This record gives sequence, C-alpha cells and structure tokens, in this order.
Amino acid sequence: MAGGKCLALIAHDQKKDDMAEFARRHKEALKNWRIVATGTTGGRVLEAAPELDVTRLKSGPLGGDQQIGALIATGEADAIIFFVDPLTPMPHDVDVKALMRLAIVYDIPMALNEATADRLIADLHL
Repeated sequence: MAGGKCLALIAHDQKKDDMAEFARRHKEALKNWRIVATGTTGGRVLEAAPELDVTRLKSGPLGGDQQIGALIATGEADAIIFFVDPLTPMPHDVDVKALMRLAIVYDIPMALNEATADRLIADLHL
C-alpha cells in the first residue's frame, strides 16, 4: 500500500452500525488517512462516508484479520480502531487475539471501543 498514514477499521457484527456512525461523525479527520477495513465493515463505512479512501479487505473470519495483521508486521498500519463486541462469542476469536498481539508487539495504537477511538483521533490528530 503506497503513501500516507494508514488506519485499520474493524468491527464485530453487533458493532458495525456504531463504526459506520463513528466514521460519518469523524469523516473530516478520517479524510486525511488511508483506511483499510475488513469486508463488511469497509462497506458500511463507505455507505456512511463515501468520500473516505477505504480499501476493503476480506471479511475478518475469512482472512481479513490476518491481512491487517500483515500490514502491522510490515509497518504499513499506523493505528487500529476495532469495535469489539465482548458479549457475542466469535468463532474466529483466535484470529482476533493474534491481531491484538501484533498491535501490542509492534506498539501500534489500538482503540477497542468508541470512547478510546474518540481519544485516539484527538491525540493523533487524525
């Protein structure tokens, strides 16, 4: 992926509406970033804020989490916003844990809820 700061967006199914609304609300700040998102989340973000530069990857359970993990490992992802649903069991939980582990190992800012994502945008001047 060429050029600019890269922000990864991921949302569990029960949090996709929240992510779309988050992107719409922060679209002016997000316009300055190249965004990668897992499949359905990326589609929802584009519907809410079509002016954003969003590259849709595979769905999380079908490899999208690993694709974002690869971007972290290669130094291409600069920050992650992942709206996690802690109340719904995830069949690809091991993939989610691997993604979080990579963010920690590579010291990538990672917001796991909306309140932290709001702070991340403010602090990084997204």
